[in-house]
Amino acid sequence: MHSGRLAGRTPGVHLNETGRKQAAALGRRLAAEKLAAIYSSPLERTMETAQAIAEHHSHLQVIAEEGLLEVDYGQWAGQRLRKLARTRLWEAVQGCPSSVRFPGGESFPELQARITSTLDRIVAAQPAGIVAVVSHADVLKVAIAHYLGLHLDLFQRITLEPASITVIDLHRHGPRLVRLNDTCHYHAAPQEVPRE
Repeated sequence: MHSGRLAGRTPGVHLNETGRKQAAALGRRLAAEKLAAIYSSPLERTMETAQAIAEHHSHLQVIAEEGLLEVDYGQWAGQRLRKLARTRLWEAVQGCPSSVRFPGGESFPELQARITSTLDRIVAAQPAGIVAVVSHADVLKVAIAHYLGLHLDLFQRITLEPASITVIDLHRHGPRLVRLNDTCHYHAAPQEVPRE
């Protein structure tokens, strides 16, 4: 990953060694789950994470889904975070993201509409069963805020670590947050998991 830079949708950004270890641990953690499908943002780093899950589910192919892409940061992509953190727009991103449009990119309301409509489509395509969705922290936090009924301006209060597990049960009685930012697999000793 780009050290100290906002990677955004920049092509060629892969998981670093820590990221590969976290993804492998995630794959082992989800090995026993009866997954109906695995969807991923098409960027390299998310596809690598999704592949670590798919290694334990040989009957499934990772489905690249454009709607799960990282935020379109526009001209901010590839910029140094230290430089961006000194801008007024950064302050708005932290305090009032619903008012923010990235220069040459998307707004947070557009992002929220994109991710929730994508997840609704995935649920409609997989009405029964567990679906793994691999995306990016801000994208997922915005979706979680929506399903919890939180105002978009509060999404920054949610923390998600890389390769963490968040479970949202989407059913006809409304969404239920079952698990948030679970990383206990980071610390579990690797075990041999039988492959399907």
